[in-house]
Amino acid sequence: MSAADQLTIDIYSDVMCPWCAIGYGQLTKALDELGGEIEAQVRWRPFELNPDMPETGEEQETHLQRKYRRSAEEGAKMRGQMRAIAEGAGVSLAYEGEDADNAPPAMMWNTRACHVLLTWALEQAGPKVQTELKLALFAAHFNHRRNLSDRDVLLDIAASVGLHREAAKAALSDETLIAAVEAEERQAWDLNISGVPAMIVNGKFMIPGAQAPDVYVNALRRVAMKEREAAGEPSSS
Repeated sequence: MSAADQLTIDIYSDVMCPWCAIGYGQLTKALDELGGEIEAQVRWRPFELNPDMPETGEEQETHLQRKYRRSAEEGAKMRGQMRAIAEGAGVSLAYEGEDADNAPPAMMWNTRACHVLLTWALEQAGPKVQTELKLALFAAHFNHRRNLSDRDVLLDIAASVGLHREAAKAALSDETLIAAVEAEERQAWDLNISGVPAMIVNGKFMIPGAQAPDVYVNALRRVAMKEREAAGEPSSS
């Protein structure tokens, strides 16, 4: 049996983006299907949907109605459709607090600090821990409605995945890390990425949007085949 093809998948994503959580869920299903055939290292890259969002945030529905000029009814219909797709991807976007009837409002937050923390996590602990942090941030936002502009909240989340709290605190004020995030966001625009998720495979093949698992399966197989051909290796049967 031939060795699995090794791919790197860089996912440009924002923590506020439900489609990013859904896309990762679908990608995970695809990689499970490709087990033994393709192995992928996932890294998360920064993309801010609302870079000018104040740290005080904005109520989600108000923000979306203003940004996309849609009615409350249109928003409710879209959320219902999105939840159904999320469930199929094995992703929960539902509030999971004890008192659902008195849940805090869903909010949109400034995510620059989240991206700085994720960039630091990748440098310090590697892709696996970075992904654990990303998923913990998704859960904090969608399932627990925590304030992701609050530094103490971010430090709690970092510590929950085994990252050193004081080191994480220092990272959030590290000008070199902040500059690295800004540079990667500029790179996203240079790659013509205007929406997320956007997945870059092996640094050169883009898969835009949250796709169905079979789309990821087929795309990753094509990339693996192209990479083997470029390396002068025979295609696997």
